[in-house]
Amino acid sequence: MNEKTLKQAPPPSTSAMDKFLNGIERAGNKIPDPALLFFWGLVTVWVLSAVLSQFNFGLVHPVTKDVVQVNNLLTGDAMASFLANMVKNFTGFAPLGIVLVAMLGVGVAEASGFINTGLKKMLNVTPAKLLTPMLILVAIVSHTAADAGYVLVIPLGGIIFHAAGRHPLAGIAAAFAGVSGGFSANFIPSGIDPLLAGFTQEAARIMDPSYIVNPLANLMFTGLSSFVIVGIGWYITDKVIEPRLQKTAIDADAEEAPDMGSFTALESKAFSYAGWTMLVGIVLLVAAVWPETSPLRSPTGEVAAFNAPVMQSIVPLIFILFVIPGIIYGKVAGTFKQSADIIKAMSTTMAGMAGFMVMVFFIAQFLVAFTQSNLGTLLALSGAQLLQEMNLPGQVTIVGMILLTASVNLLVGSASAKWALIGPIMVPMLMAVGISPELTQAAYRVGDSVSNIISPMMVFFPLVVVYMQRYVKSSGIGTLASMMMPYSIAMLVGWTIFLLAYWTLGIPLGVQAPYTYSM
Repeated sequence: MNEKTLKQAPPPSTSAMDKFLNGIERAGNKIPDPALLFFWGLVTVWVLSAVLSQFNFGLVHPVTKDVVQVNNLLTGDAMASFLANMVKNFTGFAPLGIVLVAMLGVGVAEASGFINTGLKKMLNVTPAKLLTPMLILVAIVSHTAADAGYVLVIPLGGIIFHAAGRHPLAGIAAAFAGVSGGFSANFIPSGIDPLLAGFTQEAARIMDPSYIVNPLANLMFTGLSSFVIVGIGWYITDKVIEPRLQKTAIDADAEEAPDMGSFTALESKAFSYAGWTMLVGIVLLVAAVWPETSPLRSPTGEVAAFNAPVMQSIVPLIFILFVIPGIIYGKVAGTFKQSADIIKAMSTTMAGMAGFMVMVFFIAQFLVAFTQSNLGTLLALSGAQLLQEMNLPGQVTIVGMILLTASVNLLVGSASAKWALIGPIMVPMLMAVGISPELTQAAYRVGDSVSNIISPMMVFFPLVVVYMQRYVKSSGIGTLASMMMPYSIAMLVGWTIFLLAYWTLGIPLGVQAPYTYSM
């Protein structure tokens, strides 16, 4: 597929799905620019906080046991605090540093030609028919490295598809689906496993003070779920998204697709030098982490724990593992003739992130206000209470919990924050009807993943819009939401059915993970 083909596309489809997605895109793109959207969201939170703070909703926080009260953010003290912390809210917004530091290293590797040559070599050995599932699989595995997938795999998805003659937005969509939609699908344990298990255990002890939840309680389920996510993502990308994108022309002044033809002997030599350098760096990192007493491990000797220095250093490691090979490639290939060329590559990369930084300023202010107002807590607990009062059969309750989590995920992005709110209510409630905490946690992880890719509240959502605008400048929130909606719906249905079938067959969820609980 080339740009000429894209511009000479067949007439728009009249299928119900196409009309539905077109409607979402039109409605979404009528929403103001993301920066303005979050500004007006901030104003709305202020107003709602002032109005709802006058009421008592009778809800009790399951952890603190305090009555949940909406905080009025329009008082003099609250506004003074907001102004005093505005800069801190912006600079302390975690994704900002993650994205900018990682992109500095990736930008050097890209400008030098290291990534371009690597893609040429990869495409030469990857069958064209397997490009989509391979990309989604890599995106899923990237969860092990914290947020690396958002700043590395998703933009590379666009580059790879563009280079292969396919629509770059389809590559971005496939990678985003794997990284975020399949967030809880992975063959490899990551920091999220012990984090959620800790919350689940504390919630279970409300009912049974001696209950223990193994951190790997969902390992087999999440591992096998990877096949489900790859299969769903592969089908949706190739059969739904890419045909629809044939009507979307790539801008004439968009980033050019890398030449995926042959590479010169000098480029091959430079790539070998840079590749070996990266490999040596990885080996040295493994050697440094390997000893049980390594300072890169957590105090308890774990590698994948969130408090392990190696996990907290993922982004700096990405920077180092790309910037050094990028420099070596550039020096050998001649693309970097002096040190100023390296700084220029970093500056060019940062210039391309200007729009993202403007959005982050408003996003950060909105999220702080939304958290401080307690509106998210109020909505989450209200939904959990409603589900509890319905008193549904086991399987229906599990489906209801998945739907509840997916809905709350549109308002509260953090996986741990949601589970801290919902878990203490849902885990004991389901234990009372014979459903184990481990199964409840598995259901939560499904719901927590599938709606990530359609939620503007997800902190990396605006960044993906920026990636899309490299190729189609008219892309907006509606474009991304409509493009990801089929993935979200298919994953919600497919993954839920998979969990119910998995439960029916009695396949182990993970380590020391029963399906039932007996008082």
